[in-house]
Amino acid sequence: MNHFDDERAPANLARRAWLRNTAWAAGAAALGGAAFGLPGVRASADEALKPLKLSWNAGAICTAPVPVAAQQGFFRKHGLQVELVNFAGSTDQLLEAIATGKSDAGVGMALRWIKPLEQGFDVKLTAGIHGGCMRLLATRASGIVDLQGLKGRTVGVSDMASPAKNFFAITLKKLGVDPDNDVRWRQYPAPLLGEALKKGEVQAIADGDPTIWTLRETDHLQEVSNNLCGEYANRVCCVLGVRGSLIRKDRASAQALTQALLEATEWTANHPAEAAAIFAPNAPGANVAQLTAMLKSHTDRHHPVGDAFRKEIALYADDLKSVGVLNAGTSSDRFATRVFSDVLV
Repeated sequence: MNHFDDERAPANLARRAWLRNTAWAAGAAALGGAAFGLPGVRASADEALKPLKLSWNAGAICTAPVPVAAQQGFFRKHGLQVELVNFAGSTDQLLEAIATGKSDAGVGMALRWIKPLEQGFDVKLTAGIHGGCMRLLATRASGIVDLQGLKGRTVGVSDMASPAKNFFAITLKKLGVDPDNDVRWRQYPAPLLGEALKKGEVQAIADGDPTIWTLRETDHLQEVSNNLCGEYANRVCCVLGVRGSLIRKDRASAQALTQALLEATEWTANHPAEAAAIFAPNAPGANVAQLTAMLKSHTDRHHPVGDAFRKEIALYADDLKSVGVLNAGTSSDRFATRVFSDVLV
């Protein structure tokens, strides 16, 4: 189910938007028509907006809908004044910050968030943002043309709990290659993955865009696989998580934030070049044309909500159990139901 395409917007949200627009129009009329250009009216309008803090990784192209929502007015459209917080700490720290109210929500990768969520953080996943953005590369001289070719080889990753490491471990397992015993994993800072490959310290590298895309282009590497292959062609990888207490006490704001980001994601899909230009200041190592190509390769039109999204969370839980990241005794369905909230109904 794609909520953005569903014309049956929640009645209470539509009513709030109508009341807000009516109030603004009335204020403009009272001040003589061109009121929206006057500082006093703008300040009054800003005071009516609900302030929220949204954490994100500003260097990851998969989060492009976040600055798009800010710059194109999607947050304001839904009555929100959103402060963007560039969070560079661990996922555990991020989820703790959201759960304890230091932030109200965050955007991140499902395969990084699911394990910490198993620990019980009061954070609920409300929507998928898109799929794509993780790639595994090798030199053309390596002879590695598929994932089975990694057997007996060493793969460089940015950290041992990275979404890319988890994803390709899962896919290797499904192909009958033991990701723990048949493949060696070595950790490097993301900017040094290309150098490790050149030096022969590793035979393949795996990470996310824009880093991995840029390395593929500049070093003329071969893309062996990505996270849009096979059954993952229509699987979300980037998700929105909202503080549980916000959903319980102010569901309307959680709903408005989710809807704003879904609309921004759809806008990104329809305007990849413009979205790339908005995101470009956060990726100095890539130009707008490269960022546009990255966004076109992602599935920004796939942003599931509702039961469709809950089922995708359960599928990832199954996957992570298969490689020992989640407890084998965890019920994937019960886990998905616990960490998910359908705020749009």
